[in-house]
Amino acid sequence: MASPIQNRYEFVLFFDVENGNPNGDPDAGNMPRLDPETNHGLVTDVCLKRKVRNYVQLAKGATPFVPLEAIAEGRVGHNIYIKEKAVLNQVHTKANEELDYPKDKKKAAAADKVEGRQKWLSGNYFDIRSFGAVLSVTDYKAGQVTGPVQFNFARSIDPIMPLEVSITRMAVTTQKEADSQSGDNRTMGRKHIVPYGLYRAEGYISPGFAEKTGFNEDDLSLLWVALENMFEHDRSAARGKMAARRLIVFKHDSALGNAPAHKLFDLVSAKKVIEESKPPRAFTDYKITIDEASCPDGVSIEEPWN
Repeated sequence: MASPIQNRYEFVLFFDVENGNPNGDPDAGNMPRLDPETNHGLVTDVCLKRKVRNYVQLAKGATPFVPLEAIAEGRVGHNIYIKEKAVLNQVHTKANEELDYPKDKKKAAAADKVEGRQKWLSGNYFDIRSFGAVLSVTDYKAGQVTGPVQFNFARSIDPIMPLEVSITRMAVTTQKEADSQSGDNRTMGRKHIVPYGLYRAEGYISPGFAEKTGFNEDDLSLLWVALENMFEHDRSAARGKMAARRLIVFKHDSALGNAPAHKLFDLVSAKKVIEESKPPRAFTDYKITIDEASCPDGVSIEEPWN
């Protein structure tokens, strides 16, 4: 049975988009998210976690529920808690039933029952075990879990220039629309794209929180695989061509860590290798470098995809 991870990690993920919208903002007509002061593109941590969840759900499917006794021994499941059309109260009711706890909500609210449901949910749901969750739903509460895996917002290396592209549809929705257009059934629309953008996301993995959720070495390996493949199964006309390009991992030889995260992140840089006046349009327009000579003692640099 896999045990919770014992080492602290930080990581830097580079991914890019070509002629697509990596993360639209619903409050801005679904335009690509921007830092308004610099015009650098943004992708939220929630968006990245969503793609990891989707990959794990696709790769693992619905796994059988693991009993609490087996979870205590290190067995886990890979179900996804936050997914499309999930009814969270039903998930908590199922947890209560699997644990054979009282159906009466007052009795089920006892502290030991809340803790038991939390452990059962963490053991059976990969995203709770990884990212944490607020488990205080209406029925059969299970407290709140802080996950060991956390992301910062991703930011583009250079400013981006979003484009609004007109598109047409050779159909209309209603007969009235067809009659009002003199036989021309075309309707107009808009889509937003980024011609090209290389984005950098940074993340953290805490063994302290992993001890509480049960996030283990197998989960860690699955996370690296998910980051590599999360765009391969998330294709759509809106997102264009997206690709995970490089993953750089800093592994500490202790649980508390051997260097501040920001100092490790500063060792990784991405710079254009084309003329400064030209806008980047491909991953080969950049060079990613790692200052390995300045890496602190007790920290190793790994690239899981190589």
